[in-house]
Amino acid sequence: MIHLNKSLLSHRHTIQRRKTMKKIVAICLILAFTFAIAFTVASCGSGNNETTNGTTTAGTTTNGTTSGTTTQETTTTVNRADESKSAGVMTYDQYVNADVDSKVVIEAYIQAKQVYSEQYGNTTLYLQDADGAYFVYRLACTAEDYATYTIGKKVKISGVKAVWSGEVEITDATIELLDGYYVAEAKDATALLANEEELIKLQNQLVSFKGLTVAASKDADDKEVAYLYKWNGTGAEGDDLYFNVTLDGKTYQFLVESDLCGADTDVYKAVKNLKIGDKIDVEGFLYWYNGVNPHITSVQIVK
Repeated sequence: MIHLNKSLLSHRHTIQRRKTMKKIVAICLILAFTFAIAFTVASCGSGNNETTNGTTTAGTTTNGTTSGTTTQETTTTVNRADESKSAGVMTYDQYVNADVDSKVVIEAYIQAKQVYSEQYGNTTLYLQDADGAYFVYRLACTAEDYATYTIGKKVKISGVKAVWSGEVEITDATIELLDGYYVAEAKDATALLANEEELIKLQNQLVSFKGLTVAASKDADDKEVAYLYKWNGTGAEGDDLYFNVTLDGKTYQFLVESDLCGADTDVYKAVKNLKIGDKIDVEGFLYWYNGVNPHITSVQIVK
């Protein structure tokens, strides 16, 4: 019986050892499987991360290299006037030398636009390229078209060259939107203000005049004022604002064109706050009406 009990005990221990070994093997398999999954996940994660210039990025685009599963491109708008022209498009010099009443085709960039006229279905555009500027008068369009004429947008204009009281413009125009973006910086034309022969070469460009002095205008009651509603003082709030400035002893008349800068704009309000004798710097488009008559878009009082 003793030998039998020992045999039974030995058999029982063997069974227990086998069970223990099975548990150990099972645990090892589970651990191995777990590590395998973790390694796989870690590998996908590192595949989604990329180090560029010492910086780790996940799922982003850096210097044109994309990591992760989603590709995103970052686009930057380049402010540059393309000097090349499409076939059949005039250079600025060719446009300047074209005969009045002749057909013209130009490419340039929208710098500003007047309000949309619902009554007549048109607007007026101020355009500029690397060499000069253009005034497109009463371009026929819909309200929906007008909304697409964004500042800086490159366009192709076909129309007729015209002149009105010295202002060179394009009438009867059609428009085509093109790819390209350019917004010009104001060119300082202060030194040319008294030299019309040279100043007119900048016609319709965005220019600045500095160190001007606000001079008196006379309203409809012959009273001296800093500005007028309409050229003769017979207008009211919301009409064009005219004001006189002097530089080196000469007087010039500038205006805020209300269809370009209305009564709710900063420049309109700034002109209404002017006082005779104020020193100012201004920016605007070099419009011409029997002489220099810029459409002012900015007024800064010089302290």
